[in-house]
Amino acid sequence: MKLPAYDRAPARVYWELTRACDLACRHCRAEAERERAPGELTTAECERVLDALALGPAPRPHVIFTGGDPLKRPDLTALVRAAVARGLGVSVAPSATLGITHEIVRELKEAGVSAMSLSLDGPSAAHHDAVRGVLGCFGWTLAAAQRIVAAGIPLQINTLVTAETEPLLEDTAKVVAAVGAARWSLFFLVGVGRGRVLTAVDPVTCERRLRWLAAGAARWPFVVSTTEAPHYRRVVIQQMRAAGRSAADIAAAGRGWGIRDGNGIMFISATGDVTPSGFLPLVACNVRNVTPLDIYRYAPLFRALRRSGLLKGRCGACEFRTICGGSRARAWAATGDVLAEDPLCTWRGAPA
Repeated sequence: MKLPAYDRAPARVYWELTRACDLACRHCRAEAERERAPGELTTAECERVLDALALGPAPRPHVIFTGGDPLKRPDLTALVRAAVARGLGVSVAPSATLGITHEIVRELKEAGVSAMSLSLDGPSAAHHDAVRGVLGCFGWTLAAAQRIVAAGIPLQINTLVTAETEPLLEDTAKVVAAVGAARWSLFFLVGVGRGRVLTAVDPVTCERRLRWLAAGAARWPFVVSTTEAPHYRRVVIQQMRAAGRSAADIAAAGRGWGIRDGNGIMFISATGDVTPSGFLPLVACNVRNVTPLDIYRYAPLFRALRRSGLLKGRCGACEFRTICGGSRARAWAATGDVLAEDPLCTWRGAPA
């Protein structure tokens, strides 16, 4: 299977516009605070970064404005317009607060936003609010989802997968369908930031859930995907092969396969530091000093992460290493080595 090459530019740029946020999520990668911090990129600096991203080859990177809560930036709508004017696709990942008003959603729609995402970490207020650290957040999430869908903006729901939330996934999927989401993405915990205090699922449970996810994909009214669990792609391929699907069918299903931390993905922090993803906090450089595409193309860390032949352990020996490649963030969090095997995967390769 021929996969897209991501040597020249990332497919997705996750951009933490600010770490300010009114929530206190137990798993927060950014360890967000209530107020915006000094040193955030200014509007003019953000526009220069957008200029640089727009110089990349087609298809240009898709920018995801995140945080913290990007709604804490008073220039968010202006930055969406600026990105769209430069030919960049833009999504926004706000925190589900009372700040997601009809007016804000309408402004973002008119500015040209391609999609929005919200987090939903359980099927009820008791479950979700416990993770998010603020009473009422579940209701705010449902209200925001209704406003986003009603505005005609495709909605992605992100769900954290931990030992605590995993048993609730089937009921959570029903809520995701009920709110009219276009996509459901399951984020398998990586122990960085506040996430160190939570308990990850074990590899056997992860494998079982990935198989459940792949088996349910055809019956759900939304697209399913995973974050920091790229071995879902291997599970999908295995299930398609077992069902007798053709190589052409498998290739057609493979949009986005091969993307992983540093390979097709780049993260920009609120102060301009560039890392391979938000969950792999190794700084390659800063956009105040070097253009983002030059950092992505030439930084030794990014170059290494794009070479699946450098992967070690089971990931290095795996026949799916180009399509999957494992979570580089989890490998680093577990071992301190970005090229080590992903400890959450159970696959040990096909028999010789």
